[in-house]
Amino acid sequence: MSNKPIHRLYRHVQELPVSMRVLFSSALMVLGLGYAFAALYVFTAHSGADGEPGLSVEDIKITYSGSTETTVLETSLQGAMSGMLPQRDLATMLAWVREGADKTAYTEEIEAIIEDNCLSCHDGSNPHLSNLDGYENIQTVVATDTGADLYTLVRVSHIHLFGLTFIFFLVGFIFSHAYVRPVWVKSLIIAAPFAGVIVDVLGWYVTKVYPPFAWGVLIAGLINGLAFAVMWVVSMYQ
Repeated sequence: MSNKPIHRLYRHVQELPVSMRVLFSSALMVLGLGYAFAALYVFTAHSGADGEPGLSVEDIKITYSGSTETTVLETSLQGAMSGMLPQRDLATMLAWVREGADKTAYTEEIEAIIEDNCLSCHDGSNPHLSNLDGYENIQTVVATDTGADLYTLVRVSHIHLFGLTFIFFLVGFIFSHAYVRPVWVKSLIIAAPFAGVIVDVLGWYVTKVYPPFAWGVLIAGLINGLAFAVMWVVSMYQ
């Protein structure tokens, strides 16, 4: 920081009334908790798609562009749905898929597992979820994984664009009252997550046709998280 006087037309944190500082601090605490849970969800939803623990670039590639070495159901069971079944049933399902998803084995063992663990959500009533009711429907998810379909990407895109814009606008507005010098650094931190959101969302589509761009999605997500953390910590401290 320098000794340059504070802009006389803009109130910084130390000049704000107590009630406004309480409002800003309260909002930051809730947003910080929400962002932490969102990051945890992203990690659990996308990690493990490659069969390895943790979130990797390969997981992002499989999520958006698919994989010729796995199926839709296998990817889901190793990733977002891995915690929805008992480990014994999960292992049985994965083994069945990898052995060719035989109909006889489905009738003898797999059908009961699906009825007990999956049909409460995947019964065909929700058009946004795979229908696992019956062997014929199962066949569509034991085919080669081609990644997220275009309809799903479009549906999730507008939610992310509107939601994250609101979050970063609110945190950025609060952070704009913090005393940070030079001003260009402060401005860069405020603008970075908006650019990150654009690269992140558009990167889903690019990764679907050009898998190496998964690095761009990962880096954009890291930039968003870092910018949020800096704005949150500095604002709360001041």
